[in-house]
Amino acid sequence: MEHHVSWLTHFVNQVLGAPALALLKALHITPSYPDTPIPEHVVMALTVLVVGTVLALLLRGRLSVERPGASQQIAELLLTNPMGFGINDVLEENSGHDWQKYVPMVGSVALFILLANLFGAFPFLTSPTANATVPLACAIVTFVYFNWQGLRHHGAVGYVKTFTGGLHWSLWPLIFPVELLSTAARLLSLTVRLWANIFASDLIYGLFLGLFAAPVVWGWTKSPALAVVLGVLPALVPIAFIVLHVFVSVVQTYVFAILPAVYIGLATADEH
Repeated sequence: MEHHVSWLTHFVNQVLGAPALALLKALHITPSYPDTPIPEHVVMALTVLVVGTVLALLLRGRLSVERPGASQQIAELLLTNPMGFGINDVLEENSGHDWQKYVPMVGSVALFILLANLFGAFPFLTSPTANATVPLACAIVTFVYFNWQGLRHHGAVGYVKTFTGGLHWSLWPLIFPVELLSTAARLLSLTVRLWANIFASDLIYGLFLGLFAAPVVWGWTKSPALAVVLGVLPALVPIAFIVLHVFVSVVQTYVFAILPAVYIGLATADEH
């Protein structure tokens, strides 16, 4: 099967491929593509971390109360905005009275996902979230975090009791497995929801671009002028799908922010 990787992945593997391959060999792991032992989604995920860190450091040096710049205003809109889908907004609405202390963790994961999703809008990059392992990693971090907050708030025994639904002890053997399974299913829900949407967005873009490009190739065999005429639509397709991809990226980031906010609220609630 043909294996496509970006120029950035090629470069990273040229520099770090040999030690990465040696490490995998020591762990008795055989990469699917030995010529690129560091996969595309890993390179892109690490690039997202680097880009996000650099942007945060640049923004930190330009913070001003009196004269906020454009970058600061955009960052503030990510936290709170008139439409109510900022990180602070969803946490305040869903995570209880102590929502402020959850902002660093939930905000970091949400911003990582937003940048990772938006990478797919650039022709020389790919969205790492289009690979299921990256959304799974984000879901695991989120899953561990909201359960840890529940344990801190209630204590071990108290948190286990929240899985009984407040029902009589005689019903605990029935309700406890259901609540436990429902909580564990959140891990799958967070993963599949993000991965499927970003993967589908990338796939549909590629399919439609291929369908519209075929008539152009045919037209070129007949006449260059005909190819130009037929090429108008394929030229507009990338613009339309970039807009769609940006929209899907923002929506999926919002979903991945609001669900952990709800889960934290449920885990730390004093009444169920």
